[in-house]
Amino acid sequence: MGIVAVELKIMPSSPEVDLEKIKSEISSMMKLQDSKIEPLAFGLNQLKILVVVPDSEMGDIEGKIKEIEGVSEVESGSVTIL
Repeated sequence: MGIVAVELKIMPSSPEVDLEKIKSEISSMMKLQDSKIEPLAFGLNQLKILVVVPDSEMGDIEGKIKEIEGVSEVESGSVTIL
């Protein structure tokens, strides 16, 4: 069993969603290595994060984050084995 670093893009359901609150909820579920809020389009921002989790939990990451209120989509980026 190994540890993996996963880059994720999290899109909110509307521009009014508090991305800092979403980031806080994610950090309470898993180890957050990095995060930043970036403009997406028309006043909508996205949250980009880097999380470190055991590879056995990798399949559950997107599902757990999608359950957070205000999250519309979660997109996985690169995955690196540590």
